[in-house]
Amino acid sequence: MNRRIREIAYFLSSQNFSNGFRTTLSILLPSLVFDQFGQLDTGMAISLGALAVSLSDAPGPVQHRRNAMLATVVVSVGMTLLTGVARLHPISMTLEIGLLGFFFSMFVIYGNRATSVGTAALLTMILMLDRPLDLMGILRESGLIAAGGLWYTAIGLLSSRLRPYQAARQALGQCIHAVATFMAIKADFYDISTPLDDDYRRLVAQQVVVSEQQDAVREILFKSRQLMAESDNTSRLLVLTFTDVVDLYDQILAMYLDYADMLERFGQAGVLPRFAALIRKLSIELDYIGLSIQASVIRRPPIDISKQLDDLWQHIEALSPEYGSTLVLRKAMVGLRAISQRLSIIQNNISQPSVPTDRADTLEYGRFVSHQVIDWSSFRNNLTRESSAFRHSVRVAVSLVVGYLLTLVLPYGDYSYWVLLTVLVILKPAFSLTKQRNIERITGTLAGAIIGVLILMFVPDKAAQFAFLVLFMLGTYSFLRFNYLVMVVCVTPFLLIVFSFLGTGYLDVAGERFLDTLLGGLLAFGASYLLFPNWESNQIVNTMREMLSANIRYMNLLLDGLSGKSVPVVDYKLVRKEVYVASANLAAAFQRMTSEPKRKQRNETLIYEFVVLNHILSANIATLITGLLTDRPRPYSAEVLKPIKRATATLIDSQKRLLETQPLESATARPAPTDTIDTPEPTSADLLFMEHLQFIQQVSGDIGKVLSKGNWVDHPVTKNPDGP
Repeated sequence: MNRRIREIAYFLSSQNFSNGFRTTLSILLPSLVFDQFGQLDTGMAISLGALAVSLSDAPGPVQHRRNAMLATVVVSVGMTLLTGVARLHPISMTLEIGLLGFFFSMFVIYGNRATSVGTAALLTMILMLDRPLDLMGILRESGLIAAGGLWYTAIGLLSSRLRPYQAARQALGQCIHAVATFMAIKADFYDISTPLDDDYRRLVAQQVVVSEQQDAVREILFKSRQLMAESDNTSRLLVLTFTDVVDLYDQILAMYLDYADMLERFGQAGVLPRFAALIRKLSIELDYIGLSIQASVIRRPPIDISKQLDDLWQHIEALSPEYGSTLVLRKAMVGLRAISQRLSIIQNNISQPSVPTDRADTLEYGRFVSHQVIDWSSFRNNLTRESSAFRHSVRVAVSLVVGYLLTLVLPYGDYSYWVLLTVLVILKPAFSLTKQRNIERITGTLAGAIIGVLILMFVPDKAAQFAFLVLFMLGTYSFLRFNYLVMVVCVTPFLLIVFSFLGTGYLDVAGERFLDTLLGGLLAFGASYLLFPNWESNQIVNTMREMLSANIRYMNLLLDGLSGKSVPVVDYKLVRKEVYVASANLAAAFQRMTSEPKRKQRNETLIYEFVVLNHILSANIATLITGLLTDRPRPYSAEVLKPIKRATATLIDSQKRLLETQPLESATARPAPTDTIDTPEPTSADLLFMEHLQFIQQVSGDIGKVLSKGNWVDHPVTKNPDGP
């Protein structure tokens, strides 16, 4: 099975596709059934309620999904009643759009699930703008929307009841797929034909994906009362596999070498392509494991690369006379064997009928997930211009109001609410995301309109058109959270076919939709650029400090281990998770910054160097800590500890340089451990180990040098509780 076929198999067995299928069924069925009785308007109102609730049905624990869906039913009914009355006069409607546009956009402070509830409320408001109803009609419409929302909620909860482990399997499969892709990128570092800068950019970008997927698995596994309470083999296997996959990712990340020196010295020796081939082979094997878990199918027998590893070792031995020291290649071999062994452990566990009792994990899983508290104080504390959530909410409210007023004064068609809908889905807290959504919305709408018009012109058969309608609906809701461009390409012909069935001229609809998209896109882009612009370069300093804090805590953990103290596994994994999250946040912030206008970017080159150096630092610390966890702790001499203590002090000084304040409370230097003062001087066996420690000190010094070249104090600091 080649890579493209695996990608298709991953998609068809993914949560995105299964959710898309459920959403398509829930929305389409009421309209079809009621249309058979001549009550299409009734069916479409029920479908609208199902559509609103589907937006808040994000992957996660069943109890969180249930609460979000029920909350969406309540706010959708409320918005239907309020909009039905307010739309009777433009002034009242303008006030509702402005006030509620701001209020529901502020839900971003409570996380993604609450944000989706707010989006569903605003969507209901916008779609009600074209429904001229009297008082009884408003009450009837709200009841039908409630029925549609409850209909979708029932289907969603029933599917979880019938397949309780499916969501966890799908999330874990996607996580493994992301780690396998990360491993494949690592193989490119052994290829002399790819620039190292490009490799690093792709690696840190994939780090963001891995972090997101790991958080998704933690959200489902560790917050799900059912999964954590169950003692059957499936739940234990899912948790065990995830912890093994995170450990595997740690080993892949820790497999850092001086790639520039290695490529220069051994680029023509013929050994590096063999490394790359073996790493890619292991990544493909890991990809198959993820697919088998996600699709709940029996996987192929595990591969054995021990013979290839032995041959590669002999090749390295043969290089010594001509190329001198092959230490860097030997280190790569050690890392490759460790990854292969970890992969074998995962393979053995999932192939056994029951989880081995000696692998029972006693981690306190609740400490590995964040818990969002929804309270009024958080809302009130963010009612300030320094809050990114407040600035974003103001932009949304102003853009929606301006869009609504324009549709009143300009000669418009029957679907002017599309302008407001475009503003709602395009306008994001960060300028770069708004810019990306704008481009994708316009290009996707144009491409989708062309596809829809061609289908309606050259496929006159109604049954065939209905088949295309279902196909495009399925694509729309499957790619809704996965690929916005593809979603827009699918939703436009889907709407054109719907309007064609309703007797509306599809060419007029296509033209109006494209013009509405242009106008809504211009409003969203203008608001993000002119109204309280949220430039990433003004906020990235906070993210950089968080990265330094995480690495300082990582360094302190290493210092504990080198001092002879036992490093608790839970503490290590918590700090490791913090490093992963901080590194992913930094990489994502840098990507967003590079998408902003050039004149708004500051210190771009220095920040890129900072990102790469911190990745290198984390990888080298991970290499040493994983060794300490497997070996019996022993105290090293004070001389051995000097590089780590100096490196820690350098990072703390660097943190102070970013902002002229004290470093974060948790990022403090440790005093010299008293139990290492009288330990023996380092032996010859410690010299190689000390070289690694000195390299960590060197990288920390390089971070300090990078920060000394930039002006960081004039970067304004903004409150950004939940990220852009």
